Amino acid sequence: MIMLLRILCVIGLSYSGYFLGSTFIPEHYLVHYPWLGAVSGFLMGLIVVLIDLYFKQLSVRNILSILLGASLGLGFHYLLMGVLGYALPKSNMVEIGIVSAIIFAYLGAVTILRGQDEFSMVIPFVKLTAKGSKEDIVLLDTSVIIDGRVADICETSFLGGKMYLPRFVLKELQLIADSSDPLKRNRGRRGLDILNRMKKSPVIEIKIHEADYPDLNTVDAKLVRLAQDLGGKLLTNDFNLNKVAELQGVKVLNINDLANAVKPIVIPGEMMQVRILKEGKEHDQGVGYLDDGTMVVVDNGRRRISQMVSVTITSVLQTQAGRMIFAKISDD
Repeated sequence: MIMLLRILCVIGLSYSGYFLGSTFIPEHYLVHYPWLGAVSGFLMGLIVVLIDLYFKQLSVRNILSILLGASLGLGFHYLLMGVLGYALPKSNMVEIGIVSAIIFAYLGAVTILRGQDEFSMVIPFVKLTAKGSKEDIVLLDTSVIIDGRVADICETSFLGGKMYLPRFVLKELQLIADSSDPLKRNRGRRGLDILNRMKKSPVIEIKIHEADYPDLNTVDAKLVRLAQDLGGKLLTNDFNLNKVAELQGVKVLNINDLANAVKPIVIPGEMMQVRILKEGKEHDQGVGYLDDGTMVVVDNGRRRISQMVSVTITSVLQTQAGRMIFAKISDD
């Protein structure tokens, strides 16, 4: 049906061009100019179809937002021209009117398009609410960007929804990247590199959200407020932000919880190989790590530091901060 409408549009504009060329051009030019008008109409039809193909990438909400914004801008243009008509000579009004119409139409369209997610719009017979449902909006936290695992998760298409990067989070990343502390500076630059990687990925779509809350001092507080306003979720691995957001009724996606959920399950009594790297807090304890970073606390392992040993799992402790495995040396 859409293809048929495109064909009819091209044919209709071609015929209109032929008709206008026949009607408004003097008779002694009739042999030539009607067909020139038809060609012009055909080209105009192709341009309209190309514009339609470009708009295919946009949602209906985007298109209606552009039209509404342009209409509001032209309304301001009309009011401005009404005022200037009393103050400027009539001879200059045409040029000023053209420039004013273009400027106000552009500003109106851009303003409504940028703010379409921050309010609801109601058009006769059409109601436009914020993009997607509440579950479809995901806000990125500074810590989860620096962590880097979010890029891998998004590239697997495991995490759905619209990704939003608040402007104040981006500013915080820039401040960290400009820090005089080398450790902080490296973390900030890593976060910016992760963002660039996500922006270039064809399977990840990130939109910068311009909202800010000058009355709030911390980035965490602003994130929670923005999540409440948009009805979205917070993607983070910050334990404290997780708790604060949950207390205020904001849903949280914690990457540490996801990592713990997909870790291989170990059962007391199983055996494994682990290299003891350092001594533990308790007497004669040794500490090693699995490949995924899980800590293994080995009884009587202090004397086997720097050695690869076989251990038997005695218990597993699971917390929101991670998983700890307690074991004893199998030889003992």
